[in-house]
Amino acid sequence: MNALTLPDIAAQASRQALPLDWVGMCGIALPILIDGQRLSARADAGVSLDDGEARGIHMSRLYLALEMLEQQPLTPALLRNVLQRFLDTHEGLSKNAYLRIHTDLLLKRPALISPLAGWKAYPVSLEARLENQMFHVELKIDVTYSSTCPCSAALARQLIQQQFLDDFSNTPLKHEDILNWLGSASGIVATPHSQRSTAQLSIQLQGSDLALTELIDHAEAALGTAVQTAVKRADEQAFALANGQNLMFCEDAARRLNLALKRSDAVKAFHLKVIHAESLHAHDAVAESRWTRHPE
Repeated sequence: MNALTLPDIAAQASRQALPLDWVGMCGIALPILIDGQRLSARADAGVSLDDGEARGIHMSRLYLALEMLEQQPLTPALLRNVLQRFLDTHEGLSKNAYLRIHTDLLLKRPALISPLAGWKAYPVSLEARLENQMFHVELKIDVTYSSTCPCSAALARQLIQQQFLDDFSNTPLKHEDILNWLGSASGIVATPHSQRSTAQLSIQLQGSDLALTELIDHAEAALGTAVQTAVKRADEQAFALANGQNLMFCEDAARRLNLALKRSDAVKAFHLKVIHAESLHAHDAVAESRWTRHPE
C-alpha cells in the first residue's frame, strides 16, 4: 500500500497577494530561566509575512525554536538567537521577527524590622524584535509601592495643631499630659491619605545582562515605600515611618525614579509611568517621564 503525502495547505499560493506585518501565535506556555529561577511564562511569537504570494507561515517552526529558551538563562543575546532562528526557518518568507515574553519574577523580601521574610511577585515582560537585522529589546517591570499625599499630610497636621490649641488653650502644659494627648485618638484627629501605587518601567537595555533584580532594587530604594510581605507590628510601624518620611505626589515619584534609572549602566533609555490609585478621588493621579542616554 502506497503512503500518501500529507497535504501542506500553507505552501499553496494566496488567493489575495498581500504581505502581512505580523503572523504567529500568542499565549504559548513555556518555562524560562531568569536570575536562577525557573519561571512559568507566556510567549507571543511571530514573523512578518513579506511574500504576499505565500498562503501562510510555518507556525510549528516558531514553536520549536522557543525550546532554546528552556535550556539556558534568558539574556538579550539568547533572545536575538531565537529571533534569528525564526527568520532562518522562514527564509524567503519573512524579514522581521518578534517575541514577547510575560512572567512574574519572584523575589524574597525581608521585613523592615523583624526577622520575617516573604515572596513578592513582580510582573515582567520582554519585547524583542529583529527588523532588517537590527535587534531591539525592551524590558517592562511593574513595581508596587505606597504613596502618602504631602498636601493631605499638611492639612492633617493643621487639624492636629488646632485640636491642641482647643484642648490646652487654658491649661498649664505638663509633659505627661502632652504625651498622653499625643497617644490618644482624641488628639490625633486626622491622618493623611495614602494609596497603593504602581511604577510601570519600560527600559531599553544595553549590555549582556537583563539586570532585573538590580533595576527593581534601584526603583524601590528611590521610592522608599515598597509594599511589604510578612510583617509584625514593629514592621508596620516602620512602614508608617517610611511613608511619613517619603511624602510624595506622583510627580515626586516620577522624578525619583528618573534619577535612579539614569544611574544604572544597564539602561540605554526608558519610559516610566507612575500611577497613584487615589483614595481621595475616584480617578488616578499619573506622571510620565522619558530619557535616552546620549553617546559619550
